[in-house]
Amino acid sequence: ILDLGCGTGVDAVRLARVGARVLAIDISPQMVRMTRRRVESENLSEGVTCELLPLEELGDLKNRGSFDGAISDFGVLNCVENLRQVARDLAALLRPGAHLALCYMGRFCLWETAWFLLHGKPGKAFRRLGAHSFPASRAFEVFYPSVRAIVEAFSGNFRLVSWRGVGIFVPPSYVEPLAHSFQGGFRRLARFDHIAGGWAILRAVGDHRLLVFVRN
Repeated sequence: ILDLGCGTGVDAVRLARVGARVLAIDISPQMVRMTRRRVESENLSEGVTCELLPLEELGDLKNRGSFDGAISDFGVLNCVENLRQVARDLAALLRPGAHLALCYMGRFCLWETAWFLLHGKPGKAFRRLGAHSFPASRAFEVFYPSVRAIVEAFSGNFRLVSWRGVGIFVPPSYVEPLAHSFQGGFRRLARFDHIAGGWAILRAVGDHRLLVFVRN
């Protein structure tokens, strides 16, 4: 399994625990180091390989054999401008029938809009509606593609199986202090998220979108 933008290694470790062999990549040296430490602490080094590699250079993996699946979790794709190139590279790496799960930040989040409007920050409330957004550090651009844009970028070699909203009722991570104060209520919201994430009327207002494709 190819873990695209492995972050701190949570997904890579979970996959390895159930027997998958994982190639975890990330553009950040710090994230790669954190993933390696997590993998070593779990005694899963034989199941997870960690490498420093941006998504824009996936083509460098073409001699590593084919993969049975790939995941991209929580906003990694939002840092990529040329989604069609990523789609072409993944098509060359994934074998026919392989599943591809992409979780990214959508163009509208009801929680975010309401939160920043209540705090008198309309610019942040509607920042996702622009073509792109610059974080405070201006270190990189963040893009907010629509579901249609993602599907079109991957349509040549992948078929969309399903998509759902993530973080419909559960607020974004910057509301974490509120979550600590009302843990019971937030656990109930998480259950509602699990139930309603696939509902067409609600899935487009969540913080993230989870799209599942199959390689043709």
